[in-house]
Amino acid sequence: MIHEIRTYDLKPRSVPEFEKRAGEMIEGRVKYSPLGGFWSTEVGPLNQVVHIWPYEDLNARTDIRGKAVAAGAWPPNTSEFIVNMQSDIYLPAPFMTPLGDREIGPLYEMRIYTYAPGDIPKVIEAWGGAIEERQKYSPLAGAWYTEIGGLNKWVHLWAYKDFAERTKVRAETREKGVWPPPSGVSPVKQENKILTPMSFSPMQ
Repeated sequence: MIHEIRTYDLKPRSVPEFEKRAGEMIEGRVKYSPLGGFWSTEVGPLNQVVHIWPYEDLNARTDIRGKAVAAGAWPPNTSEFIVNMQSDIYLPAPFMTPLGDREIGPLYEMRIYTYAPGDIPKVIEAWGGAIEERQKYSPLAGAWYTEIGGLNKWVHLWAYKDFAERTKVRAETREKGVWPPPSGVSPVKQENKILTPMSFSPMQ
């Protein structure tokens, strides 16, 4: 299983119309393959949308995308709003819950860590031993490592009810030593963005 994470930078004030047009076509697109989730940024790089598509493998991705385009089911007519597009292929962590219909938000934090070469397996091992306890505080919506794109990246997506819960959970898990898990390695770069789901996203 692979997950394609597509990130689009949009022109200012164009996100609502982008959402409207994408929402009008999403029913036709998901007849070909399921949508993992679709969000827009609230904090961090503004006017950005992030959508995640699971596929069995790269061959399935190519086949499905080709069929959807040929049928006119996707993409929506939104090119006038798009400033930049980025696509990365990730592999889901072994402990990750499959994407799909989940009401665990509506506030999502995506954290993107870059590690030194060879460190990702250590991160996965450390997280695997600690994630069950961490999820007693708030759910992990997703965790991935890069397969194609910027390598040595570790992306994790957390769901919260609101900003107050995020602050409380992060403080409490640190105070109790629940999180972050000791892996013996540290990221060389950290980024984050706060996302809210679009109306048609299966993850809310």
